[in-house]
Amino acid sequence: MATVTRTLSDLEQTTDFTRRHIGPDTEQTQAMLSDLGVNSIEELITQTVPDSIRLDDALAMDDSLTEADALAYLRSLADQNKVNRTYIGMGYNNTLVPNVILRNVMENPAWYTAYTPYQPEIAQGRLEALLNYQQVVMDLTGMDLANASMLDEATAAAEAMTLCKRSNRKKSDIYFVADDVHPQTIDVIKTRAEYFGFEVVVGNPQTDLDNVDAFGVQLQYPSTYGDISDIKSLIEKAKGQKAMVSVAADPLALVLLKSPGELGADVVLGSSQRFGVPMGFGGPHAAFFAASEKLKRSVPGRIIGVSIDTNGKPALRMAMQTREQHIRREKATSNICTSQALLANMASFYCVYHGAEGLKTIAERVHRLTAILANGLKAKGIAVNDTYFDTLTLALPESASEVYQRGLDAGCNLRPTASDKLGITLDETTRPADIADLFDIVLGEGHGLSVVDLDAKIVAGEATGISADMRREDAILTHPTFNRYHSETDMLRYMKRLENKDYSLVHGMIPLGSCTMKLNATAEMIPVTWPEFSSIHPFAPADQVKGYHKMLSLLEEQLVEITGYDKVSLQPNSGASGEYAGLLAIRKYQESIGEGHRNVCLIPSSAHGTNPASAAMMDMKIVVTKCDEKGNVDV
Repeated sequence: MATVTRTLSDLEQTTDFTRRHIGPDTEQTQAMLSDLGVNSIEELITQTVPDSIRLDDALAMDDSLTEADALAYLRSLADQNKVNRTYIGMGYNNTLVPNVILRNVMENPAWYTAYTPYQPEIAQGRLEALLNYQQVVMDLTGMDLANASMLDEATAAAEAMTLCKRSNRKKSDIYFVADDVHPQTIDVIKTRAEYFGFEVVVGNPQTDLDNVDAFGVQLQYPSTYGDISDIKSLIEKAKGQKAMVSVAADPLALVLLKSPGELGADVVLGSSQRFGVPMGFGGPHAAFFAASEKLKRSVPGRIIGVSIDTNGKPALRMAMQTREQHIRREKATSNICTSQALLANMASFYCVYHGAEGLKTIAERVHRLTAILANGLKAKGIAVNDTYFDTLTLALPESASEVYQRGLDAGCNLRPTASDKLGITLDETTRPADIADLFDIVLGEGHGLSVVDLDAKIVAGEATGISADMRREDAILTHPTFNRYHSETDMLRYMKRLENKDYSLVHGMIPLGSCTMKLNATAEMIPVTWPEFSSIHPFAPADQVKGYHKMLSLLEEQLVEITGYDKVSLQPNSGASGEYAGLLAIRKYQESIGEGHRNVCLIPSSAHGTNPASAAMMDMKIVVTKCDEKGNVDV
C-alpha cells in the first residue's frame, strides 16, 4: 500500500494561487538563493530585515481560498449589487464596450501588464495608441496639444487651476468656479486650493464674474444640469479681466458642439469614460487634458511626440519629460505618474473603431432621444432646460422625491437636484423603450405620448436642444487611422500590430522594482468585466451596492491588519494621489493639535520623484536628506 504523505487540507490547493502567481519556481528560487549565499528565503529575510521591525505574531487573516472558491465568493458579492438603469449623469455614463476591444485590449495581458513607456524602443504600440488618444482630444477640444491622459476629471480640473496660476502673471489668488460645474469637481478644486493659499469662489458666471478679480475661471460645457451656456461670452469677459479659462467638457457632446478651443478656452479637460470604458462604480477612467501651444511647458502628465529613430524613420517617444516628476521632482508641473494608460487606450480604440461618422451617429442618437424626452415632457407642462445635449433638469409640480421613488420602483436611478427638480441623463445604451418608461415615471400612465410620433415631429422640423450657432462645423478625426479600421477584422489586426510592437509580461520578465509593477492575475481580472461590478454608477444608492461595500470593507480590514494602522482610505486613484492624501491627513492632524505651522517635509534623495512633487503640491518646504550608496537615509 502506498504511503500517504499529504492530508486532504494539503490537497485542497489553497496556496495554488500564490504558487502560480509568483514567477520563480523552486529551482529558480534555489538558484537565486545560492547566488546570494543563503539556504532559504527565511534565512534571507533574517539577514536583510532588522529584528526591530519584524512582526512577532502571524497576521490574523482568514484562510486562503482556491481560485475557483475565490471567484465563487466574488460572484456572491456581485449578486448583492443591483444594476439599475442609470440616468444620474454627473460625468459618468453607461457605454457599450465594443467586444473586439473588450476581448483584445481590456482582457489582454499584453496591454495591461506592460511597464511605463520610458523605453520607447519596446513601447511603440502603446505609444501609437496614446498618440491616437491625443489626436482625438485635440480634434474634439479644438486645442493645440493634449497630454496622454490624467487620473480623472476632478483632479484634472485641479491641475488646470494650478496651471492657470503658474501661467498667469496677474497678482490674484482667487479662482472662480461656475456653480454648474459637477459638484465632485468643485470639492476637489477646493481641497487642492487650500494649501496653495487660493481662494475658491463658486458662483453664477453670468452674474458674479464681474465682481471677482480672479486669476482663473473654471466652466462646465455642457453644465452639470445639462444647459449649453454661451461660454464664448463668458470666456471673453474673463479674458477681459486678464483671467485664464479652463473648460470641463463632455467628449461625446463635443462631437456635435463647437469646440471650447474655437470659443477661446485656454485649457480643456474632461473624462473619456463614455468612450467605451465601463463606469465601474467610479473608476478607473482616463481623463483628458488639452491646452494652447503657449502653455505646453506647464501641462501636467505625459505627452507623446513623434520623433526620428537612428535609421531616420519616424518613431514615438514621451516628449518634454523635463516637466515631469521622475526628472523635475519638486519642481515638476504635477505629481502625476500613473495616468490610466490602459483606459486611455480603450477610449482611443473606441474612436478608431467608430470613426467620425460612427461617433456622430452615436451622439446624434443620444441627442435625439433626449429631444424626444424633452419635447414630450414640455407638451405635458413639465419645464425643462431649453438647451441640452443629453441631460435634462425637470422642474416638477410635485416633490422630486416622489418621482425619484417611482423611478427606483421601476429600476431606474434619477438625480434629485432640488426639492422640486430632477435630473435625467441619457447615453448610448438608452433605448426608445426607456424613454417610454421615463414618461410613465414622470407623468404616470395614460399620458398618451408616443416616441415614434415625437420623433416624426423632430424630423419635420421641431426644435431640439442645440441651436444652429452652437453646432460644430469643422471636421473631426480626419487622420487615416480613424478611417481605416471599421470592420472587426481590420480593427483586430490593427490592435494586434500595435501589440506586437510592445514588450510586456507576456513576452518576458521586467526586472524593475517600481511600485507600478504589480501583475494582475487572470483570476483577478475576470470579475472586473462582470456587469454587476462594471455597470454601477459611483453615485448609485447605497442599498444597490451592498456587494461593493462588503468587498471594500473586507479589503480595508485586511489592509488594517497588514499595515498595523487603524483606518485605511481606498479613495486615492494612484500611488502619487495616495502620497498627497497622506500629506493632507498629516497637515490636518497637525492643525487639529495647534501645530499647523509645521510645513517642512524631509525627503530622502533616493525617494521616488512623486514624493517631492506631492509635497510641493501641499506647498511644503522640501528638505532633501542625503542617502548612502545603498539608499540608507543619512540621519
